[in-house]
Amino acid sequence: MTTEVVITEGDSKRNSDYSLQLNRWFLKPIGAWPSSPSTTRLEKIVSLILNVVCFSTLILTAIPSLLVIILEDETFNFKLKTFGFVNHWFVSSFNYAVLLMHNKDIRKCVSYIEADWRTVTREEDQHVMLKNARIGRYIAAFTAIFVQSSVLCFCFVTALNTVEIRIANETRVLHVLPCAVYKKLVNVDEIPTNEFMLFLQIWSTVIANFSTIGIFSLAAVLTAHACGQLNVITLWIAEFVNETRVEKKTGGFIQIGVIVERHLRTLNFISYIEDVMNKICLLEMLRCTMDICVIGYYILSVHDYYTFIVCLLFSAVDITFIFCIIVLFFLRFRLRNGQSMIFEIWHRIL
Repeated sequence: MTTEVVITEGDSKRNSDYSLQLNRWFLKPIGAWPSSPSTTRLEKIVSLILNVVCFSTLILTAIPSLLVIILEDETFNFKLKTFGFVNHWFVSSFNYAVLLMHNKDIRKCVSYIEADWRTVTREEDQHVMLKNARIGRYIAAFTAIFVQSSVLCFCFVTALNTVEIRIANETRVLHVLPCAVYKKLVNVDEIPTNEFMLFLQIWSTVIANFSTIGIFSLAAVLTAHACGQLNVITLWIAEFVNETRVEKKTGGFIQIGVIVERHLRTLNFISYIEDVMNKICLLEMLRCTMDICVIGYYILSVHDYYTFIVCLLFSAVDITFIFCIIVLFFLRFRLRNGQSMIFEIWHRIL
């Protein structure tokens, strides 16, 4: 295993930023990006304010719509249509809370990635890690574009529709809300209240989307990085075996120690990923399973243009989820294959 130093500190910093850049963009606007020792007090205060504002917005927006399902005497189809958005807001609130509770674990994962890039000293290792970092970025970008565009398109298309209501001798033109609210709690028949509630629902939808996107993109980038580390270790072991066979070099135990230390470090990194993502992925799977069932019911029982748009856009979100699950299973398969290959090589060496 050669040790020629060809990677500068500036290159390592750029590569680390390249790997984590999209995650930072998705999590900072909702205050979920973990703080580091270099984070200023002002940045911590801003993050805390964002946490309170975002979480309060999600809960306050979801409660009036939840009351429609519980208290209003509406048809089952109407309540089912409302349930889709309420489900999205509440699950996103839980995911957001889990992100904040696992802030330290996420910080450790980020620190692992930054440290791994700093320790890269060979161009071959850099190419392997960059290839996997690029895969993580592609998944993150695809998730962001698909989720935000599909859900926000539904919100804006719905908001462009108007309805006329007559109260006493006055006729009012109101925007159709993306999700119905309990009018005894929030009187959306008033124009200012209607417009404020429309803004609040769209804003909370953006926050919920950022929460979901942040989770999937974080899982993709962390898993892709772990795959890259296992590939680097495999490369090191193969080079070590070839060198010892050809050159009969001494000092092999020192190189084995370096490889073992890197392998154990990668396994520890993988355990942190599982701790952060297990509960979140389970809840997302349950949420999207319910959404798919609702979509199936709409397709079979209701036939109108609005329902078609609802099914199409929520299907886009679920397709994104299915795509991400497939990719994550693929990355997990690569992780297991990488570990199996490494253990097999260790067995041959020893």
